Amino acid sequence: MTEAAAHPRHAGLRESAALLQPELVALRRALHQEPEIGLDLPLTQAKVLAALDGLPLEISLGKQLSSVTAVLRGAQPGPTVLLRADLDALPVQETSGLPYASTVPGAMHACGHDLHTAGLVGAVRLLCERREQLAGNVVFMFQPGEEGQGGARIMIEEGVLTAAGEPPVAAYALHVGASVLPHGWVATRPGPIMAAADSMTVTVRGRGGHGSSPHLALDPIPAACEAVTALQTMVTRRFDAFDPVVVTVGSFHAGTVGNVIPDEAVFEVTIRSFSPEARNRVLAEAPAVVRGVAEAHGMRVQAVVEEGYPVTVNDPGQAAYVAEAARQLLGQERYIEMPRPVAGSEDFAVIGDHVPSAYFMLGACPPDRDPFTAAYNHSPEALFDDAVLADGAALLAELALGRLSGPEE
Repeated sequence: MTEAAAHPRHAGLRESAALLQPELVALRRALHQEPEIGLDLPLTQAKVLAALDGLPLEISLGKQLSSVTAVLRGAQPGPTVLLRADLDALPVQETSGLPYASTVPGAMHACGHDLHTAGLVGAVRLLCERREQLAGNVVFMFQPGEEGQGGARIMIEEGVLTAAGEPPVAAYALHVGASVLPHGWVATRPGPIMAAADSMTVTVRGRGGHGSSPHLALDPIPAACEAVTALQTMVTRRFDAFDPVVVTVGSFHAGTVGNVIPDEAVFEVTIRSFSPEARNRVLAEAPAVVRGVAEAHGMRVQAVVEEGYPVTVNDPGQAAYVAEAARQLLGQERYIEMPRPVAGSEDFAVIGDHVPSAYFMLGACPPDRDPFTAAYNHSPEALFDDAVLADGAALLAELALGRLSGPEE
């Protein structure tokens, strides 16, 4: 252990977490074998409740979703800190070959949420053991529906931010990575850390006809193709390269056979942005661009924007706090600052809109694999090493302990 990690509290946390490791691995693998998708996760909820049974917690369950909110009240009064884990899996058919691979066809914990859940259970156990040291409260937020269903917003509507009686002064969430970040390393950054993710569906309506006589029809396909190209030009010519947006057309459908001009062409777009300002602008300009192109071709067009998750923005002070906690607990060599945000999106962004927050990454790439060539999160081949569970649990617990330690600490 490095000198930086020699504080008695840090050593004790890591030792206690190591003792929990077998239980956390067993929980993680049980979750991995029975993944559930979306907001309704009864089996997952039951496993979490069983793992929390007998602990000195105030537990409430969601009404619109299978959430679990648990409040630990410290021995002394003080502020509230929130720790969050997501519970849901992905509609992915697992091909990892693990002995504890998913037994549910078409569902897999391909993003590591099973590790998040087990890690937060570990943090609950560690903090319950140290309740006498806490001057304040900890809210443990076990959230369904992170993978696009907006579970965080529903949990806010149902009172997760007031579960302890007052809003949290800080919130923290961990995410494991199957690749890129080396095994056991922690990474975060101040400011934007994950992109906003929105979508747009464009329907260009023309007038069908025979392919031999396009002049007698109003062909929507060239207009739609031009609109796709115009969106890419919009990105490079209207947006600052240092506050970028990403616009990707992932679906394009038109027609049925080669010699018939269809009535309409439909394409779907994902839009990523890294600041609220860029997000607001691209969501206004992208529909305007496709409307302009379609109208120039004499077409009618419908551009429907569906707003997803906002930008995940780390409070600079909270990000610095996570960085220092990781260095102190795990060692200087296991922390690195992320040079840029990730273009994925995250429901924790909604918590960050209400509470000063920090979101951070923990490398869970198996140590015998190259993190730069290993299968990414969401891959059917993704592998996450659950050997990192104890350190993840200890770091989550330390973030609460550091904020809520009594005077004697």
